[in-house]
Amino acid sequence: MNVLLSMVVWTPMLGALLILLVPRDNPDGARRAALAFSCLTFLLSLTLWLGFRLDTAEFQYVEAYAWIPDFGIQYLLGLDGVSLFLVLLTTFLTPLVVLFSFGDITERVKEYFFFVLMLETGMLGAFMALDLFLFYVFWELMLVPMYFIIGVWGGARRIYASLKFVLYTLTASLLMLVAILYLVGIQAESAAMTFDVRKLYDIGLTSTEQMWLFAAFALAFAVKVPMFPLHTWLPDAHVEAPTGGSVILAGVLLKLGTYGFLRFAMPLFPVAVAAATPLFMGLAIVGILYGAAVAMVQPDLKKLVAYSSVSHLGFVVLGMFALNVTGIEGAIYQMVNHGLSTGALFLLVGMIYGRRHTRLIADFGGLWKTIPRFSAVFLVVTFSSIGLPGLNGFVGEFLILLGTFGRSPWAAAFACGGIVLGAVYMLWMYQRVVFGPVTHEENAALTDLTRREIMVLAPVVTMIVVMGVYPTPFLRAMEPSVEALVARIEAAQARALPKDTASQQPLARSARPFVQGGCAPAEPEGGSSSAGALAGSLDDTPSSHQPPADCATEVRS
Repeated sequence: MNVLLSMVVWTPMLGALLILLVPRDNPDGARRAALAFSCLTFLLSLTLWLGFRLDTAEFQYVEAYAWIPDFGIQYLLGLDGVSLFLVLLTTFLTPLVVLFSFGDITERVKEYFFFVLMLETGMLGAFMALDLFLFYVFWELMLVPMYFIIGVWGGARRIYASLKFVLYTLTASLLMLVAILYLVGIQAESAAMTFDVRKLYDIGLTSTEQMWLFAAFALAFAVKVPMFPLHTWLPDAHVEAPTGGSVILAGVLLKLGTYGFLRFAMPLFPVAVAAATPLFMGLAIVGILYGAAVAMVQPDLKKLVAYSSVSHLGFVVLGMFALNVTGIEGAIYQMVNHGLSTGALFLLVGMIYGRRHTRLIADFGGLWKTIPRFSAVFLVVTFSSIGLPGLNGFVGEFLILLGTFGRSPWAAAFACGGIVLGAVYMLWMYQRVVFGPVTHEENAALTDLTRREIMVLAPVVTMIVVMGVYPTPFLRAMEPSVEALVARIEAAQARALPKDTASQQPLARSARPFVQGGCAPAEPEGGSSSAGALAGSLDDTPSSHQPPADCATEVRS
């Protein structure tokens, strides 16, 4: 049986435990060990992409071991196109956070890197777990390291921010646990008890049961995203967290909420999803506009970036609840985009704070004259955040708006207003920080990017450009899994409709027709995908993969 996923998940924890053996008076040893193990994890994760099959929607690299057999609990890991790039995003950002923290963390060094690597294991496990009990274990495991990262190495209000973060996420997670137990209990009435989500996808639930269970799952995931109006913990956590904590929080941890919708809430409760779609699309639009409007008036750079996350993740939720291939592919792509662009923004804010010890926009100005390399990178990342064509943000937002327009033109129109506001607050912020005269003497003596800082930023900027210029490899890898997900939701919704209206009232408009009786998408001759629509000029050959009819089987590669 393949053990590659386990190697990726547990390598950071192994590094964390070894760091505890490093003497306290040898902080450089802890730093080097953390960087080595985080880089090793990234290299291992790259082999997942290299061996990933593009012609199937099935879970790949599956590992299944009996863990608590009396209750049907397994150590069950798997990877598909929905989770692949979120795993890669996690392993890509963690070594950059570790490298940046070499100069940022000077107290309790080995404890800090211990928690960073433990957090990476929790996040990777949550992205790969296919057993609901195992997923919940990893989901809760993430809370502990982030609580300490904020509470020990954070700012003046770090205790308040860390407690608020834990209380919000833990309370909502407990309701999800109750829903998991109820769901498994219903399944156990007709078959052997199991927490295997692939088998739970086909469980028969009444519409009332679906509504209540979906509400419990959705609350936990909406708090993690966070969606409006459950977002109030996020600005405090971002502002008080150290820079590395903010990068991981914005870059990866928030994506677990949107991922949870795609992996669990939406395929498990498709009828409830259809009923809740107008509500979630409405909340997403409010979040887009509200986050942008509040970000515009922030005097603090870090808080501005924090509220921009509320707006950007509103786009992700909007794309998911378009319930079509184009919208969901755009949402997944935008998850990765947000991790890169917002992660880079927090790194840049941390770098300038380390020089000036202030984050107030009014304290800057004229930085292009004194630190041009920093200002140039800041400009590229700003353009990425506002979705400039040629950079990664444009691709995700375009697909989301295209998918949303197919379901609700009005929702797409309002979302466009968020793009306009995003450009306003980001460019206005950049103009005040970088251009104009040097009005503070401290800014005239600032030093430009160091070699280590360039090593941190260069990979992120490279990926921002690559994903903006050539998105096809990313979209093609996720396409079969997204098609299967949409087909499963459509088929379940169609079965829930009266027979005389099922053929006349499709609940989700997809990018292509689907087999009505199963979960595998049909490939129309000459049909186009999101990848093909964006990269048709680069590759005129239509996608040839044929996802199998049984999307619950597994691939051992």
